[in-house]
Amino acid sequence: MKKKKAIRKCIVTGEAKEKKELIRIVRDPDGNVFVDHTGKKNGRGAYLTNDEQCFLEAKKKDALSRHLNIQVSPEDYERLLEERKKGTKK
Repeated sequence: MKKKKAIRKCIVTGEAKEKKELIRIVRDPDGNVFVDHTGKKNGRGAYLTNDEQCFLEAKKKDALSRHLNIQVSPEDYERLLEERKKGTKK
């Protein structure tokens, strides 16, 4: 029997994609927001399509603040964009 693929929805585009095609952004219990490259960190997570345009759209709409129930600053969005570029899934 084939293993089911994990499907998640991008909070900006609303598209359902395989988990590995998306980037998970996490708010940990201390209120820190960061890119979760493992997809397994503790905390409230939101998924974004792994491309710069999607991140910029999320920043414009402030989508992460809504989904993570915390105020995400423009600086945080810039940092997350940098983390996305640096990180590759292992």
